[in-house]
Amino acid sequence: MTESSPSATAATALSTAPVVLPRRVGPSALQVFPMALSGTVFGWTADAPTTTAVLDRFVELGGTLIDTADSYAGGRSEIMIGNWMRSHGNRDALTIATKVGKSADHPGLSAPSIRAAVEASLRRLRIERIDLLFLHVDDPTVPFDETLLAVDELIRAGLVGAFGGSDHTGERLLEARIAAGQLGVAHMVALQKHYNLVHRDEYEGDLARVAAQLDVGVLPRFALAAGFLTGKYRSRADLERERRGAEASRYLNRRGLRILHAVDRVAEELGVEPATVALSWLLSRPRVVAPVVSVSAPAQLDAIMAAPRTPLSRHHLTELDRVSA
Repeated sequence: MTESSPSATAATALSTAPVVLPRRVGPSALQVFPMALSGTVFGWTADAPTTTAVLDRFVELGGTLIDTADSYAGGRSEIMIGNWMRSHGNRDALTIATKVGKSADHPGLSAPSIRAAVEASLRRLRIERIDLLFLHVDDPTVPFDETLLAVDELIRAGLVGAFGGSDHTGERLLEARIAAGQLGVAHMVALQKHYNLVHRDEYEGDLARVAAQLDVGVLPRFALAAGFLTGKYRSRADLERERRGAEASRYLNRRGLRILHAVDRVAEELGVEPATVALSWLLSRPRVVAPVVSVSAPAQLDAIMAAPRTPLSRHHLTELDRVSA
């Protein structure tokens, strides 16, 4: 008997992999592949050729949602994404999300700042409409009425499709929904929040209940815990070798390693990478639409984009829930 070639094995695996259905972003009309690519490193640690290669691989693997912000690399992330879309002519096949509120040029969520920030992002991205706009901060110095009216005006003008929040608490989401109802304007359909296997408390509980009550789609950020859940940080020496080691250091403790060992066991049983397991766990959580993940090289996307095609068994989910509780 002859052994199958690697290409034949890969083709067989692809043909037998579960079909990945798009997920709807809350009550909006947006439907996306359930993994989002973050542009946080574009123009910062990733140069133009690397950015192009990452974006090419993302769409090759089925990705549709690209998430950036006007503050990433001082706007260079948006510029690089815009140039890539223009050169590939693929704007209509993508869902573009960006965030406003943190840039040095247009800080905060006042009406003038939001309008100027969105117009600047549209120019950098070289597009006519932002599909999903996120408020990158919760700005308590500006009344929600002013912020909501400003965003609604942009939606009515066709410059924004839908919008969501980022660092908002459950209480603030409820305030925003009440205000939007009283004003008769568009309301938030999505939320980006720090959420992963080693960082659950901030989202789960009150905020998760509010997200369900308001039918808000959740896009977890820091979905791989600054790379810790990929398994590359297992000692202090590992932290010192990597650029993001300082960010991941908070998880290198007894609890974090216990969770990582459980992820390792599941990954070994399924024949996948730890990152795939960690993201598949997130995709099993209520309201989660698409975890937002950044990469520094195209090859890293293979494990990430495999997550929607790697459903975890009830046994695996129970074990991961238990060890990370």
